[in-house]
Order: sequence, then C-alpha cells, then structure tokens
Amino acid sequence: MKGIEYRGVQSVDGPIIVVRRSENVFYGEIVAVRDRFGEKRTGRVIDVSTEYAIVQIFGSTTGIDLEETTSEFLETPMELRVGTGLLGRIFNGLGQPIDGHPEIMSSKKVNVNGYPINPYARVYPRDFIQTGISSIDGMNTLIRGQKLPLFSGNGLPHNKLAAQIIRQAKILNSDEKFVMVFAGMGIKYDVAQFFVKTFEESGVLSRVVMFQSLADAPSIERIITPRCALTAAEYLAYEQNMHVLVVLTDMTNYCEALREISTTRGEVPGRKGYPGYLYSDLAELYERAGKIKGSKGSITQIPILSMPNDDISHPIPDLTGYITEGQIVLDRELSQKGLYPPIAPLPSLSRLMKDGIGEGMTREDHKDVSSQLFAAYSKVKSIRNLAAIIGEEELSSLDRCYLRFGEALEEQFFTQGEYEDRSIEETLNIGWKVLSILPRAELYRIKPELIAKYMPEDAQ
Repeated sequence: MKGIEYRGVQSVDGPIIVVRRSENVFYGEIVAVRDRFGEKRTGRVIDVSTEYAIVQIFGSTTGIDLEETTSEFLETPMELRVGTGLLGRIFNGLGQPIDGHPEIMSSKKVNVNGYPINPYARVYPRDFIQTGISSIDGMNTLIRGQKLPLFSGNGLPHNKLAAQIIRQAKILNSDEKFVMVFAGMGIKYDVAQFFVKTFEESGVLSRVVMFQSLADAPSIERIITPRCALTAAEYLAYEQNMHVLVVLTDMTNYCEALREISTTRGEVPGRKGYPGYLYSDLAELYERAGKIKGSKGSITQIPILSMPNDDISHPIPDLTGYITEGQIVLDRELSQKGLYPPIAPLPSLSRLMKDGIGEGMTREDHKDVSSQLFAAYSKVKSIRNLAAIIGEEELSSLDRCYLRFGEALEEQFFTQGEYEDRSIEETLNIGWKVLSILPRAELYRIKPELIAKYMPEDAQ
C-alpha cells in the first residue's frame, strides 16, 4: 500500500533486489527504495510471487544492505510528464530534464509503457517523405508512418546520416513540418553533443525532443529511454496532431541491456544469450509507429542498430527486419571508398515504397527508374566479380559499359554532401543521366514512352 515502507531486502544481485511485497503490487509499478542514509533510488517491479517482489533499480545498488533498506510501493507505473513544452528540451533516459531548465509546465502524466497500435485502427501509410538523400528517396523511399531501420556497423556514419535525415525530412507538396523525437541509448558523450550541436546550428532544435541515456548511465535506464521517447511522440502525434519522426539509437545497446537483465534474473537464454522474448519486446516498441484513423498526426520511426561484426544475420537485425517494413543498410566497402552516405542499395529495402511513389506523389517515372537502377547495379556487381578473376581487358564492350555505369552511379547518385538536400526531381534526373551511359536496349524495365520523355538528348 502507498505510504507504507517495508524494511529489509531479501537479496541484492547487480541492479536487481528482492523485497517483501505489498498486497496489491503490480508488474511495472514504481518503487521508492531508501538505503540506511536515506538516499532515495527509484526502481520498478519486474516480477512478483506470493510473498516477494523483484525490483529493478535505475542506478547503482551500492550502499543497499539487507537489513536497513526500506522500500515503498507507489501504486503507479513509470510515467512521463507531457505537454506542449516538450519541444526544444533535453531529458535523460528516465524523462528528467538535463538541459538546466525546470520540468515542463503540465499536470498531464502518461504511462510510458504504452501499447502497440491496434491493427484495425491503423491507416495504411502512403505519403512520400523527401529526405533529400538520393539513395533513400530514389531507391528505398521512406513513407510517413513507416518503420524503416538503419542497419550499420561500428565506425560507419549512421549518426551523421540520421542527423541529415532529421534536418531535411519533409512531406512533399505540404507545408506541414516534422517534429523530431530523438532517443539515444548507451551513446557516448561526444555522440550526444554532436546531435545537440548539429540541431542547434541548423536551427531545428526548437522542433526536437531529446532523450539521452549516456554510456556511463546505468544500463537498466536504456530499457526505459525508448519508451519515454515514444510516449512523447504519441502525445505530439495523436493529441497535438503533429507529424513526428522518431530516431532510436542504438537499438543494439538496448538489446544488450535486455540481455543483462535476463541473465541476472537467471532466465533461459535464446540465440546468442538474448532472452527468448526479444522479438516481442522489440515489437512492442516498433509497433507504436504509424497513423491512426481519426488523427491527423503520425509517427514515422527510424531505429538505428549497429550490427555486431557487420553480421546482418545477428539476432537483433534479423528480428528487426521481420517486424519493420524494410531496412537501410550501410556498407563498409562503400565507406572505405570514401562514399557518403555509404548506403548499399541491393540489401536495402522499403516494403512500402511502391504505394508512395508515382504520378501525383513523386513523378510518373520513379518506379521504373528505381527498378532499372536496381537491376543494372546488380549486374555491375556480377561483372566486377568476373573482372576480378579474368581481368577487365577480357570483358566484352557491354560489360565495360556496365562498369562505367556502376562507377557513375556510385559517384553521382549515391554520393552527395552532408548538407546537400536534393529534391526528388533532382534525384530522378541524376538517375536518368547515369542510365544514359547504358545502351537503350538494356533499359528493359522502363516504358519506351518514359525513355522518350525523360532520357537526356545527348544519350545513346
């Protein structure tokens, strides 16, 4: 019961303590724990039995002893204070301000655990989002309400790319601006400062809500951070009718924290030691994105995850790919060539792209150009492998033509500046320019009337 303190702790194991339970304790309930010196720590209930409750502490358990520690069950879940003052603010992983300003002026608190959107209430996403990045807009289009993760690796510029998307994202043919919710889990201090500085310099910080759980914060905090961020996003989208772009980085750190808690609790491990409920836990987060009937707002989600050893079959990217609607994959080989952004087109995919492009949405030739670029670049990869064996001089003239096309595609279409914001027309025009290197007979995925209309006059 609230107001009653229970003295004594049964056991302490890392961030997990076992305490005598109250009568009406529930899963996810917040617990105030005080050590012998009266220092308060916050925890939440993660399991209950007939006599005891298992509490996960947000912070260190140093100083908590078995006899003098007291615990009070607060009869409330983890909540976030929400209001119009959220925008432009920076919070820690638990939703507490860390920007030097007081808490926002609002009496409204919301349970951070939230719920995935009911499939019946969903509106199918169709609105094209222009990111200004050709390899995304042209070949792996982002749609409003979509969940499109960024698969990266250590040392690849995923943070730079995420910041560019946040700066440049806009809905075509609309004055509606995006607001951003950024959640950093286990990120280094310099990464956090990079995002703050980038947003300040580009003038978008006033439209961003930031949640930062730094690498030196307790790893347990990382479990709450994305839930706080998505709760803020849901308030802005469904109560304030805003279009919200949510960036979650790094989901690998989140999953490592899940594994740590699971191991501490002695749960039976699944693949690579991750808990068996990793899929459903990730789905709880990803499925909170989308559009809802009766609401003008929307939540578009870009989770970023660094693949351990660049292994796309690792459990985290593997399960994420099943839940989300595609993926953008960064390629180390392209990065080592000096290309930015190093987006690998062939393993990348946007499952909703076909419904958000074409006449009236982007341009009538978008679908055909994208399909032809994919097909031709796939052939370039095969020819490069062949050339590595027999030598380039042994290739046919057509094969050498494809190699020139591949180099032009990488240098002109895939490569662009960090602050270069291309319109979809510019992107498609560059695509046509690169395709003009190939003979007309090789453009078998494009309708002849589109070739006649859009192909540069000096082409073959």
